[in-house]
Amino acid sequence: MADDDRVFLITGASTGIGAATAHRAAQDGYRLVLAARSLDKLEALADELGGEQRALAVRCDVTDWDDQQAMVAAALERFGRLDVAFANAGFGAARGFLSDTPEHWRAMVLTNVLGAAYTVRATLPALKETKGHVLLTGSVAGRRAIVGSLYSSTKWAISGMGESLRQDVDGTGIRVTVVEPGMVDTPFFEASAEGRLQADDVARAVMFAVAQPPHVDVNEILIRPTAQSG
Repeated sequence: MADDDRVFLITGASTGIGAATAHRAAQDGYRLVLAARSLDKLEALADELGGEQRALAVRCDVTDWDDQQAMVAAALERFGRLDVAFANAGFGAARGFLSDTPEHWRAMVLTNVLGAAYTVRATLPALKETKGHVLLTGSVAGRRAIVGSLYSSTKWAISGMGESLRQDVDGTGIRVTVVEPGMVDTPFFEASAEGRLQADDVARAVMFAVAQPPHVDVNEILIRPTAQSG
């Protein structure tokens, strides 16, 4: 391990797009900071990706500002730098404004919107030092309204957050990318279906943006399955 190996932080890293991106980033030589609410899967993933010298598992509830600060502090203590922060944690809700519970709605909005903003705020000072990269998981649902979907509204917020952040960090060397997948075959959906993107498809898109030279900022990647009409 080289002490100057770059460091890639991922929230929502235990499954789906987060875990697939961790695998891709490890293959590209990044050291990893893997964050999620539950440590069991994270620790197994960290072991798989090189153990404590290459991957740090951190329990983090992204809606808790103290947890977010502690996550970044642990990353800097272990690895001494931060180069990429992927605000990926999030979940959905049933369509229909009389569906799901107000409690579920509240947790979703706090996770999907405030959680992403907290990750940005917590990581920015370290990313300024390295002229790093912020990525946010948006959605096709953040580009077109989905009938009865409060989840869609949270992803519209992410689309706006990404552009607002890009303007805010202009001149610092930090790059900002919003990755907007269509339907992905991940635990986000209760049942699998043919024709969906795989988590690794989105991970490859993430790594494409990260791999660009410093003067190139891929602001948005909208990626749908070939078979998705909407």
